[in-house]
Amino acid sequence: MTLEQFRETFLEEPGYLNYASIGPVSATVRAELRAEYDALSRMRFGAGDRTQTHDDRLADAVSAMTGHPAANIIAQPNTSTALLRVMFALDGHVVMSRNEFPSLPVAAVRAQTALDRLSITWIDGDDVRVAPEIITRALNDEVTAVAVSLVDARTGHRADLGAIREVIGGRILIVDAIQGAGVVDAAYEAADVVATGGQKWLRAGWGTGFLSFSDRALERLDPVISGYTGTPEYEPWGHVPQPASGEALAFTTSGPDYVAEARLAAAIEEVNDVGIDQIEDAVLDRVGEVIEMLDSVDLPVVSPRSGAEQSGIVVVRPDEGRLAALGAALHNTGLTTTSRQGAVRFSIHAGTGDPTLRMLKQALLVYRSSYDT
Repeated sequence: MTLEQFRETFLEEPGYLNYASIGPVSATVRAELRAEYDALSRMRFGAGDRTQTHDDRLADAVSAMTGHPAANIIAQPNTSTALLRVMFALDGHVVMSRNEFPSLPVAAVRAQTALDRLSITWIDGDDVRVAPEIITRALNDEVTAVAVSLVDARTGHRADLGAIREVIGGRILIVDAIQGAGVVDAAYEAADVVATGGQKWLRAGWGTGFLSFSDRALERLDPVISGYTGTPEYEPWGHVPQPASGEALAFTTSGPDYVAEARLAAAIEEVNDVGIDQIEDAVLDRVGEVIEMLDSVDLPVVSPRSGAEQSGIVVVRPDEGRLAALGAALHNTGLTTTSRQGAVRFSIHAGTGDPTLRMLKQALLVYRSSYDT
């Protein structure tokens, strides 16, 4: 698939700049969903067996993305569920920012409260970036794990996973990849656990996600949340075996949603086929255009403007008293964005087209005119 063919899979109407909240389902995923439900509704002989092959299909697609073995990958319904499984499996001391998206800190505190075997060192301060030098200051001999977001949802700051791996050594590195999976060319091989959902940049819809483990993670994590499918036996009637030791299988609780797996597999296969580097370049080119527009009306950009920390998220923080005017201009022009804590977030994908950028330019002119008067 070429980049232009990939862009043709974007079905949303012009004006959409909110992929960091929800990615409208792609044409490829929609076709996959229709085909799967058609097969399930007719249930011809062998259809059930074919549907279950999506388990291996998803594992292969994720393996190509993360570099972890296919046997170390399981489907998840969303990022938050995946992170809960991981945090309850930790034993020791984890370092993370208090300013991470709530999925991470809430999962860590729930595990700490329930099991009393996990302690947390919080990274605080005005600088919410989880940079290697900031992590280094929080490390000591008791720290066994570090948890970060691939891309910060509020600032668009992108974590350098390779550099973080260098400073933490052999500790477990847990990555919440929901903001960036599918558009950021990340060093996933540096991570021990990659957790994500597919409903944002991957455009696979709700109910999709995965956990991808390194061999080291599976050796050290204790699968506390483990169901009957997480044992070495198929349907262990009459007794309860221990979880499958050292296997990703141990972190499952039931059979997966095979249709969700098909949707997510199709989305990731497409990304792998196009090439994440090409998609990232296309995203950052569009991001550059958006930043130029924002600069032209003197809107303060508080997200990374360029370089390795940049992602598909652009955030502005209007001067005091100007947020409402900006929000009104965007809304009245038909642009979908996110406003949070005094800032406006634009999230741009490879398929963000010229009509959307023209709408944004018009909205910003309206905003500027209200400011001038």
